Amino acid sequence: MGKPLVLHLVSHASGELVEMLARNAVAQLAGVEIERRLWKMVRRLGQIPGILAAVASKPGYVLHSISHMDIRETLEEGCRRLAVPCDFVLEPLVGRLAAHVGTAVQLHTSSGDAFDEDYYRRVEAMKYALAHDDGMASDDLEGADVILVGVSRATKTPTCMYLASRGIKAANVPLVPGAALPGGLMNARSPLIIGLVVDPARLATVRSARLHSLNQDGGSEYADVEALRKEVLEARRLFVMRAWPVIDVTHRSIEQAASMIIAKLKARAGDRS
Repeated sequence: MGKPLVLHLVSHASGELVEMLARNAVAQLAGVEIERRLWKMVRRLGQIPGILAAVASKPGYVLHSISHMDIRETLEEGCRRLAVPCDFVLEPLVGRLAAHVGTAVQLHTSSGDAFDEDYYRRVEAMKYALAHDDGMASDDLEGADVILVGVSRATKTPTCMYLASRGIKAANVPLVPGAALPGGLMNARSPLIIGLVVDPARLATVRSARLHSLNQDGGSEYADVEALRKEVLEARRLFVMRAWPVIDVTHRSIEQAASMIIAKLKARAGDRS
């Protein structure tokens, strides 16, 4: 069995171009087993949350042929937040051709989408998730529907992306050993706050892989199992002390964890009605 490679192909048209380029590129690789996912006719910003949710649930490599800048920037920013590589398949060809001819690259600045209520809700949720990822803008979290809190690599970001594809405004705040929690989290009253935990052994494996991908030394406490036992235990104690519901994501997919969060949001809304 070859090395696995998950390819997410995103096309503004039929997908033939991005498929052809991907197929020819992969043909140059030795011992690779491809799993391919194709999205065709991606011409609306409201389609991006669902794509990012799928990428979050099964990370890999994203290749796209999107020329509308609002769609492209949202896709690429979402992939960056997910730490998933994302490339426009016509680069650097377009830039080199423009330089050769001595002309500017003509970009489509907007997709010109028509808005409906569901579209607007999903797009706003994705924008919110991107703006409030990994503790950003944590001074004011009252606009969130849900806030996910957990240690590093507890699937907070991909889960928020998936929730955004359902129109749910989700922020996430990391627990950093020795660092105080942001005031915006401690003072939040409207959002549902949920703690995510992971088995320390599983967390050590995930963090070691992350360090390896970044070509960093794995000798720190970041991936040490014993240090992680203490880190996860402290997280659990915090969640109990604050009476925040807890979801163990060790053996759960992104979709399963998100479904549990959605159920808790619905139950909470029912209690308030």
